[in-house]
Amino acid sequence: MIRRVALVLATLVLAACGGSGGSGGSDPGAANGAGGALAAGQGSGIPKAHPQVVQPTAGSQAAAVQPADPVGDPHAHAPPLSQIRQELKQALVYAPVTAAGYINPLRYVSVWERTDQGVDASMPVGAPILAPSKIKILAIEPDWYAGQPLVYWELLEGAEAGKVQFVAEQITSIAPPGSILQQGQTIARFAPSGTGIEFGWSTINGVTLAMATTGYEEGQMTPAGLSIRRWLNALGANAGYPGPP
Repeated sequence: MIRRVALVLATLVLAACGGSGGSGGSDPGAANGAGGALAAGQGSGIPKAHPQVVQPTAGSQAAAVQPADPVGDPHAHAPPLSQIRQELKQALVYAPVTAAGYINPLRYVSVWERTDQGVDASMPVGAPILAPSKIKILAIEPDWYAGQPLVYWELLEGAEAGKVQFVAEQITSIAPPGSILQQGQTIARFAPSGTGIEFGWSTINGVTLAMATTGYEEGQMTPAGLSIRRWLNALGANAGYPGPP
């Protein structure tokens, strides 16, 4: 009997040792991974961007999205604005202004496009949109435009600390709400198809700053859009000025 018990115990010990070896790894491409910072794009198969400054005409229309285009999640439904507002207010940190600086979050842009609610741009597929400073991901709206998502975050450092920014449309691999990202880590990546990206200022009420201040009609250049383009240019984005600098 004693020998039988000893044999059972030995079997259990061997099984436990054999099952512990394969589950400790982390995903180096995850949004919060230490490897997703400033070196993104080097050796990862992402083509090196060659930004082209364009001077789009105010009011020019974006490329049409065909019904068959695999844009975003075709089953996604935008939550009510009241829900977005609640999520944003619950997640907000109200960070104080600091002396920290920012980096260009759109360093992999290949073509700068029009200014409207924010700044439109295109990037190589898989290229990351980087955290300009330490940030907090506040909320994701899954169907913001043409079945494509929008993600909001709060700047936690620098002269604009406490303000909310967004990137939307042709994005995937979005960092989850509640994530605290360090400067240079990946917020989202450029998706294989869609309508390009929109990058701009938002409000805590779940609407873009352009909509909240001057209103917006499709293709209209707004003060909020010009403001974010100047902000990007100050970080070396070379995004041009479609209008008064």
